[in-house]
Amino acid sequence: MSTWITICDTCKRDGWIDGGRTDGETLAELVETAAAGAGLRVRRTACLMGCTHSCNVAVQAAGKLSYTLGRFAPTADAAEAIVEWAGLHAQSETGQVPYRQWPQGVKGHFVTRHPPLPPAE
Repeated sequence: MSTWITICDTCKRDGWIDGGRTDGETLAELVETAAAGAGLRVRRTACLMGCTHSCNVAVQAAGKLSYTLGRFAPTADAAEAIVEWAGLHAQSETGQVPYRQWPQGVKGHFVTRHPPLPPAE
């Protein structure tokens, strides 16, 4: 069962200069680099509809709680914290990671939590 990190590559933080590379594109590249060899799947999407919380990522795996995190600066430290937390999510049977294990870089960045989908009928 794969854990996915989905990054909104169209996110633009306040102060973004029109015509430049989006903050989401920068964060996506940093997450892709940080996740290399970590056993996590990474993909980009055009929008996670969390514009007031940009930069946004979702962490998901079949049968587990899913999370949306936001309000990240597009930095290597943020990307490393996202990947570290996603790795803990992957190791968890339910997707719930005890707060005491959270990397400092994700604290205060959780936007939503979704229950797993019911099994197919």
